[in-house]
Amino acid sequence: MFDSIDDWLIIAVVAGILFYGSSKLPQLAHSLGRSVGEFKKGRLEVERELKAEQAAAANASAPTGPAH
Repeated sequence: MFDSIDDWLIIAVVAGILFYGSSKLPQLAHSLGRSVGEFKKGRLEVERELKAEQAAAANASAPTGPAH
């Protein structure tokens, strides 16, 4: 009966209307959108830092030239 994500989305919207009312739903959606945006921004920042650390570690372990 509830095999696709569309079915669950419809149920979630109906439950949201029942719990929060139609006047609070836009505020809830706005808050959720901002939260997702902040999460993505944080994730990208962590990924950038990890790549920078990996590059620094690779540069530090790379040989600098012939030893005399």
